[in-house]
Amino acid sequence: MKNPLILFLLLLLIPGTVFSQQVYLLYDESVPQAAYSADRLGSALSDQGYSISTNRSEYDLLINIGVNEVNLDPEAFEIIPEQDRFLTIYGGDEAGMVYGSLAVVERLGNGVALQDIERIKESPKFSFRAIKHNMPWDTYRPSMALDQHYDTARELDYWEAFLDMMAENRFNALSLWMLHPFTYMIMPENFPEASQFSEEELDEWRELFSGIFGMAKARGIDTYIVNWSIFVSEEFSKAHDVAHDNFYPHYYVEGDTTEIVKRYTRESVTQVLNEYPDLSGFAISHGEGMAGMTPQQRQDWMDETMIEGMRLADRPVKFIHRVPFSAGTGSEGSTSEHVEKLTREAMEKLDYFDGPIWVEMKFNWSHAHSTPELVKVHGGELGDTYFEPEPENYKITWMARNEDFFALRWGVPDFIRAHIETNDASYIGGYFIGSETYIPAKDYFTKIDDPVDWDYAFQRQWLFYKQWGRLLYDPKTPDDVFEREFIRRYGERGENLQEAFALASSTPLRLASAWDLRWDFTLYSEGFLSLNENEDDYESSTMDYISVDRLISRPPLDPNYVSVKEYVEANLSGESFGDDAITPTRLIDMLEEDCRRALELVEGIDTEDNASLMYEVSDVKTWAYLGLHFADKLKGAIALETFRQQGGESYQQEAVGHLENALGHWDEVVRITRPIYKDMHLTHYMGGGFDRDDERLFHWEHIRPEVAEDVEIARNAAAGETVRNGD
Repeated sequence: MKNPLILFLLLLLIPGTVFSQQVYLLYDESVPQAAYSADRLGSALSDQGYSISTNRSEYDLLINIGVNEVNLDPEAFEIIPEQDRFLTIYGGDEAGMVYGSLAVVERLGNGVALQDIERIKESPKFSFRAIKHNMPWDTYRPSMALDQHYDTARELDYWEAFLDMMAENRFNALSLWMLHPFTYMIMPENFPEASQFSEEELDEWRELFSGIFGMAKARGIDTYIVNWSIFVSEEFSKAHDVAHDNFYPHYYVEGDTTEIVKRYTRESVTQVLNEYPDLSGFAISHGEGMAGMTPQQRQDWMDETMIEGMRLADRPVKFIHRVPFSAGTGSEGSTSEHVEKLTREAMEKLDYFDGPIWVEMKFNWSHAHSTPELVKVHGGELGDTYFEPEPENYKITWMARNEDFFALRWGVPDFIRAHIETNDASYIGGYFIGSETYIPAKDYFTKIDDPVDWDYAFQRQWLFYKQWGRLLYDPKTPDDVFEREFIRRYGERGENLQEAFALASSTPLRLASAWDLRWDFTLYSEGFLSLNENEDDYESSTMDYISVDRLISRPPLDPNYVSVKEYVEANLSGESFGDDAITPTRLIDMLEEDCRRALELVEGIDTEDNASLMYEVSDVKTWAYLGLHFADKLKGAIALETFRQQGGESYQQEAVGHLENALGHWDEVVRITRPIYKDMHLTHYMGGGFDRDDERLFHWEHIRPEVAEDVEIARNAAAGETVRNGD
């Protein structure tokens, strides 16, 4: 029997003449956010068969759009239906007015008649809900995986679509990341020799950035420029014979503290802010481009340049302060109480910014999609200096980086809820989500020619953005919201997809929790790849499949997880683990139960006439088979390590059998993905060095020989042998 809710929603999605009514939109046309709200409402109403009236005295229904600061907090909204003729949308501010209007748009899209919209009142959990979006010029790392987005990111149509998505999902801050942004935005007044562009060329860049910032403002979205420390243009470096390596494509370089570089940086910050009035603020990064400088020297440089440049702007601006990456003089990660105190004292002296300082901290370094428990930040463990006593002029914002899945769609709402609940406190201001090694612009994944319902990469990952955005706004948002979106897109064939994704795409979270990780390349979950670190020559480290030997010896990230090696040793010595421990056998059960259930949920879904639905179902299946691969690999790892520690040919045979099963699951992944996914550029293939590798492309098919090698490792193993670090 069909779910009555599903049937009801499907009936509502059929447009009919019942909606042929005149609707008047009452709003202040001089307010950009009101105009945007009215435009989105008008389009949604027309799509459902309503007519938009231009005569205030001739209408069947009136929608009143405005701001009510008396009864609503900032970014909150209330929808008030009255007399079956009036619908008032109030925001606590202009952003709240946008969210309220888009909430009505969402209900109209789900087939709810205007007169049937119920009273709604919502308010945000966090006041900072940001997306990290790297730009494909002057990128942090040189890679075709990033360069390929250059043309797409120059299109305002792309940014309009991206900002629409942000508003719909209630993100309120867009941060744009570049090594050196200034000469793409301005002709430096006192340093025109720094520019690589003519005035005509620069005008095109000005149009781009002005367009982005203006569209963001109309949607209630703040905008920030984020750069990395002491970098200049190559033209500036050559003109003044300074900062010889401090420009793209270099990034791990010495700091140049000459006065001319300081002045250039300070004046550029001020000029950018003055020339772009819709730009909300800047961020600072105590990291790359500052090697050889002590933490105090880095702070002093920031005070004299970036921070002073913001202070000198012709208006108060907003400020993101990234926590220092290093407690020493290098660019590698490290933490210390001394640097935490130094940084806090410097921030607490600042009293001229618009609103609180947003202090960014990387959650579990570069891999937040792991465990919701905070184990480390960039550099290692974090003390309580930033939290005790409670800060007055800043709020902590967690950076939830995703360097783990770009091709496969993802959506585990309970993970996001747990993340928020576990890491909330009065001093927490919100979250960033985003990537360093991936830009969500060009769709470089889709292989088939059949029509699909996306133009850009981020639209493929709509569930990722919808769940993170809506749950950061309100963690109590029910799963029904996401289920209804699947139904809106795919009808009754989409009713199981929300649950299926929640189960299957837990796979990368579990792999990352079981694998101790640090910076970007230490894990790429959807490919089961990790940097194979060469301690003697780190730059020669390569990005490889996680072999069974590496899996056995690698400690977990999550303290509740137990490594294969630790588990086997305890098992052979008669020791046991507590109820909270996630042992390899318990992890196997979790993976198999969830992945098999996910496959059951999508079994029989007919995707023949809908390529977009086919990709959704295929991604569920791919995650599920990757999870089953992981489960059988763990079984093989336990048997193999048991054989090595105590002998017994049956254990070796068992290991071979499980690893052959794991290879069979990998073959199923290849069977699903080879016809529909292109070979993909992957920044991670740079490995431990600094040179780009554009020749090596990612696809699960290319990894198969390494997967098959696990079987040979087990066949050739010897009792009593010791494998160091899986190498």
